[in-house]
Amino acid sequence: MANEKQFKLKTKFVSTRGVKEYRESISEWVNKDDVVLEIGCEWGTTTVQIAPQCKEVIGTDISRVCIERARQRHPDIRFEILDAFDVRAALDIDKQFTKIYIDMSGLSGYRSLLDVISLLTMYATVFRPDAIIVKSGALKHFASNCIPWRSRETHRKPTD
Repeated sequence: MANEKQFKLKTKFVSTRGVKEYRESISEWVNKDDVVLEIGCEWGTTTVQIAPQCKEVIGTDISRVCIERARQRHPDIRFEILDAFDVRAALDIDKQFTKIYIDMSGLSGYRSLLDVISLLTMYATVFRPDAIIVKSGALKHFASNCIPWRSRETHRKPTD
C-alpha cells in the first residue's frame, strides 16, 4: 500500500541525460547553504565540481576501489562506501541533505526506470531534500511525456 506522504513530497526531481547535463545542473541547483550527497561518485570528478558551490558535499559509491581512489585524488573531500539501495546506511552518514545527486551505472536504460523511480521516492521520503538530480536518459524521456491531469473543476474560479 502506498504511503500517503509519498505523494505529498515537495522534493523536485531533475532528470538529466549524460554527464554534461548532469554537471551543468550544479550551477542551477546547488547553492552555498546546501549539504549535498552524491550517489555514484566513482572517482569524485563531479563531487569536486559540486564542492565549491555548497556548504558540504559527500561523495559515495558502492565500489571500495573507487572510493579509495577518490580519497587519494581529493583528500579534502569526504567519500564513503555506500550501496545506494541501502537507505539505512545513508542515514548513518548523519546529515540532513538538501540536495542529492545520483549518477549510477545502469539507471539510464528503460529496463531500470522502475528502479530509478523507486530510488528517487525512497530518498525523497527519507531525507526530504529540496531536489534530487539524477542522470537517467530513460527518466528524462519518460518525464518529458508526462502531463499532470487537472480536471476542469480545479481550473474554475470560485463564484461569489
